[in-house]
Order: sequence, then C-alpha cells, then structure tokens
Amino acid sequence: MDWTQQFDDYCERTDFSLWSEPLNAVTNLAFIIAAVVMWRRAAGVPMARALSALLFGIGIASGLFHTLATAWASAADVLSILIFILVYLYAANRGYFGLSPVWAGAAVLAFFPYAAVLTPTFSALGFLGSSAGYAPIPVLILLYAWLLRTRAPDTARGMAIGAGILVVSITLRTLDEPLCEIWPYGTHFLWHSVNAIMLGWMIEVYRRHMLAGGQVAR
Repeated sequence: MDWTQQFDDYCERTDFSLWSEPLNAVTNLAFIIAAVVMWRRAAGVPMARALSALLFGIGIASGLFHTLATAWASAADVLSILIFILVYLYAANRGYFGLSPVWAGAAVLAFFPYAAVLTPTFSALGFLGSSAGYAPIPVLILLYAWLLRTRAPDTARGMAIGAGILVVSITLRTLDEPLCEIWPYGTHFLWHSVNAIMLGWMIEVYRRHMLAGGQVAR
C-alpha cells in the first residue's frame, strides 16, 4: 500500500492542496478544546485524564487527515478513534461494573466480533455509506445504559444522552456527500463539532460516576 496516496473523500475538498478542507480542518480544534476542558475537570480521576489525552490525539490525527489527505493520516485518524473507544470501554467495564482487569479486558476484546457482525448489517441498509462503521457504537452505548439503569441511573441517563448526541453526529457525517450539490461546504465539519461535544460528554459521564463513588474491582 502507498501510504502517501491522497484521498478526496469529502464534499469540501476540491483538490489536494493543504487547505482544500478549511472547515473540516479548523473544526478539529473542537476536539482539542474539549480535551483541554476535560483534562482540567478530570483532576483526581486518572482514566478520565487518559481519555482527555486521547481526545486531544483525535484532534491532531483528524487535523492531519483533513489537511494532508494521505493514507497514513487516514489510518492515524481511524486508529486514534478506535483507541479512544477501547480505552473508554475498559474504563467503563472497570468503573461502571467493577470488573477485574482480566474480565474488563476480555469484554473490550469482545468489541471486535461485535463490530464485525453489526457493521455489515448497517452497511446493508445502503444509506449510511462509510458511516456504517460508526453505527454500532451508539447501539453499544445504549446497551451499557440499559445495563446500568438500576445500579447507576444517573450514569445510564448520561450514557443514553451520549448515544443520542452520537446519532446526530453520525447523521451529519452521512449527509456530507448527499447534500454536496446544494451545500458545497458539506456537513463533515459539523460531525467534528458535535462529536467533540459527545466525546467530551462521555468523559464527563465517567468522571461524575467515579467521583460519585464508582468502584473498581480488585
């Protein structure tokens, strides 16, 4: 594979120059701002701070992709999001359900077959396009919310809100190409903006849960 190959994947991009996606590039600052805000709020909650650092990394990786548009930058963008998801799942398994490190890690690994089954299902719907790979995430968040509904109702409510925000952001991502002819800037930059809010919110939900007495199994 040629890691320097460039891609024109978004409505806003019209050529392969560095600033061909100005809105898509600049709105990655939303991830960085959310990361800084949550880093400050997460004092005393180590995993929340780790997630804030990973959120900062998402902003950097996505910024590189929407300026350079190369295969390696695309891989960095996808990998940064995947790492955030896996670390959040581990933190949730430990903090929300009190699982041991081994069982929390095993549950994280279960994400891969889960996504492998659901992603083709969402792809078959036809209208989600490349966003189909993200569609299993709000479903999983809602599953966690349902499991927490009695033992931690505030956290469950926060998770459900996060899932709702993510559905909005995935919708905005999906509309980028279909609306391109009538809105040449696309809607991908709104995916960045709303998704930054969602990821910051998910860190906040975890932070509140842990400060309210979330327990980790030994």
